[in-house]
Amino acid sequence: MMFRTLIGTALLLFISLSSHSNSSQSSAAHALTLTEANKLVTLPIHCVETPYPYKTGVVLGSAEDLQEPFVHHPIFYGCFDWHSAAHGYWSLVTLLRQFPDLEQADQVKAVLQRNLTADKVAGEVAFFSKDINASFERTYGWAWLLKLSDELHTWQDPMAQQLANNLQPLADLIVKRYLDFLPRLLYPIRVGEHTNIAFGLSFAYDYAVNRQHSELQQLIAGRAKAYFLEDKNCPISWEPSGYDFISPCLEEVGLMQRILPEDQFLPWLESFMPQLADPDYQLAVGSVSDRTDGKLVHLDGLNFSRAWNLYALAGQYPKYHHLNALADKHMAHSYPNLIGDSYEGSHWLGSFAIHALNSAR
Repeated sequence: MMFRTLIGTALLLFISLSSHSNSSQSSAAHALTLTEANKLVTLPIHCVETPYPYKTGVVLGSAEDLQEPFVHHPIFYGCFDWHSAAHGYWSLVTLLRQFPDLEQADQVKAVLQRNLTADKVAGEVAFFSKDINASFERTYGWAWLLKLSDELHTWQDPMAQQLANNLQPLADLIVKRYLDFLPRLLYPIRVGEHTNIAFGLSFAYDYAVNRQHSELQQLIAGRAKAYFLEDKNCPISWEPSGYDFISPCLEEVGLMQRILPEDQFLPWLESFMPQLADPDYQLAVGSVSDRTDGKLVHLDGLNFSRAWNLYALAGQYPKYHHLNALADKHMAHSYPNLIGDSYEGSHWLGSFAIHALNSAR
C-alpha cells in the first residue's frame, strides 16, 4: 500500500508542476519514464505466460474443442483472456522499444522470442480460420492484435522485424475480418466495453495508415463517417455505466479526430461535445468500489481511456489545451492502483496506462 501511495504522490507532483507550465513542458512532465517503465513492465511479464485463471471465449463446435487454452491459443493463452494477452505483448514490445535499458530487457526479449514464433502464429491462425470462430474477439481483440503488429513493424530492430514477419499472417487475417465485417455492420456499437466500435476502429485505422493499407483505411473512414458524422450532443453525463472501461463519447472523438481534417473535425466536435471548449469544464472520474471484482475494476480503464483521448485532443489543438488538466485528474486517480493490484486489474490495466502516458507526449 505504501508503494502505491508513493507512485500516486509522484504522479500528483508531475501534475502540479505541469499545471503551471507551458505546452511543451507539460508534455514532458507526463511522458513515460524509465523508472515507471521498470515498474509497469512487471505486469505483462507476470501474466503473458500465466495460463490460469483464464476466461475462454471459445464457441464449442464439438467435444474436440474442449481443450486447454494454450491448445487453441499457442501465444495468447495468458493474462486471463485472449485480448488481454494481446495487449500484454504490446506492452512488452512498447516498453522495450522505448527503453532498451529496461532492467528486465533480457527477460522481455526471451518471452517475445519464445512465443511470437512462426509456428505458434500458425496455430493462432488455424483457430481464427474456423468458420465457427469468425466473430472471436470482434473487434476489441482484433484492434489490439493490429496494434501489436504495428508496434513491431515500426520498431527498426532486427529482432522486432523478425517477430513482425512471424505475426504478419495473423495480422493479415484480422484485416480480412475487418474488411468482411464492417460493410455488414449497419449501426454503430456505442457501449463502454469490448464491442465499442469507435475503439475497435481507432487502432485498426492507425495500422492501416502506418502500413499503407489503403483499402482498410478508406473502409474505416467511410464507416466512421456513416456511423458518427451526424452525431450531436453526446450524453457524457450518462457515463460511466457500471462496467465501462472505455468512454463511448471520447472514443468517438478519438476516432473522428483521426479521420477528419481540421476544418471538418473542429466544427463536428463543437456540435458533438461543445462543453469540451470550456476552460472550466469538469468531468468526474470513475470510482472503483471493489478492486477484486473483475467488472467493477473496469472503471480504472475508463479513466485511462478518457485520459488518452483528452491528451490527444489537447496535444493537437491549442484551443483544447486546458483538457490536459482534466486528463491529469483521471490519471492521478487510477495510476496509483496499478502496482500491487489484484490480478483482476493488473492483468490488463498496465497497457491502458502506458497508452495514456504515451498519448501525453
